Amino acid sequence: MQKAKKFKIPGDIIIIPMFIGCAINSLLPQVLQIGGFTTPIVKGAGPLVGAFLFFIGGTISLKNTPKAVGRGAAIILSKIAVSVILGLLVAKLLGDNFLGLSALAIIGAMSVANNAMYAGIVDVYGNEIDAGAVGITTLSVGPMVTMAALASAGLANISIWNLVGTVLPLVLGIALGNAFPFMKKALSNGVPAIIMIVGFCLGANMSFGQILEGGLPGILLGILTTALGGAVAIWVDRRTGGSGIAGAAISSTAASAIATPAALAAVDASFKGLESIATTQITASVIVTAILTPLLTAWVAKRNQEKGIDSKAI
Repeated sequence: MQKAKKFKIPGDIIIIPMFIGCAINSLLPQVLQIGGFTTPIVKGAGPLVGAFLFFIGGTISLKNTPKAVGRGAAIILSKIAVSVILGLLVAKLLGDNFLGLSALAIIGAMSVANNAMYAGIVDVYGNEIDAGAVGITTLSVGPMVTMAALASAGLANISIWNLVGTVLPLVLGIALGNAFPFMKKALSNGVPAIIMIVGFCLGANMSFGQILEGGLPGILLGILTTALGGAVAIWVDRRTGGSGIAGAAISSTAASAIATPAALAAVDASFKGLESIATTQITASVIVTAILTPLLTAWVAKRNQEKGIDSKAI
């Protein structure tokens, strides 16, 4: 008898711990205020996000062929450009509220991609250049893009040193991981654990009421990320010599983006009020894009086949 397929929750490594933390905070919040080492962990989103960026940096490789570098740069820069333009339009023209979405949520979700998903998708549909591009697309991980965009537009009060301090753990991780193979291995092995801890910490600062409040706007955010961001990335990919597969495969939201609102609130207290709702909306986008991005890529691959385009050709 054929075994039934196991159901996998998209982004489960961060979403399940987040749900557990949220459940405790919603039903038994006094448990998280017990003191000792428990309460500092729950209240320690800033240090944990810093550690998370350091570990992620250790996984990023700087060795790529020129074509892969070009493709990676083209698709990730187009994704970032769409997120920043849309986010700033919402902030400047719509009072920072587009159907419940803020610039923080929009840029935070749309500017970064699930690179593990990207690698898996292009392994099936793409070619070696598409696969190599992941070394560049991973450089956009973390809250740096969101912070830089909001600060440069005058929407956030963040000093240049805060920006440097925010990206420094990532840079140190990249440097150590590329200089010392044993560090790269150690940091890579530690990524799942730090993601789970950060997920629990973020969830422990949220409630089920906030998740419900962020539901529909969060779903819209996921659709915008894949549909709008994906359309532009596909167009740019094709205009720069690609088949559109890489552009479609990059149209997701990274699970790491869930930590962006907390990171921003840590350096600019004015974002504290948006932190919880933006976190829930980005979480929804992670889940929605995990479903839509593979579907979009499969559709692009089918269209290429109908037009006689070999998506795997270099």
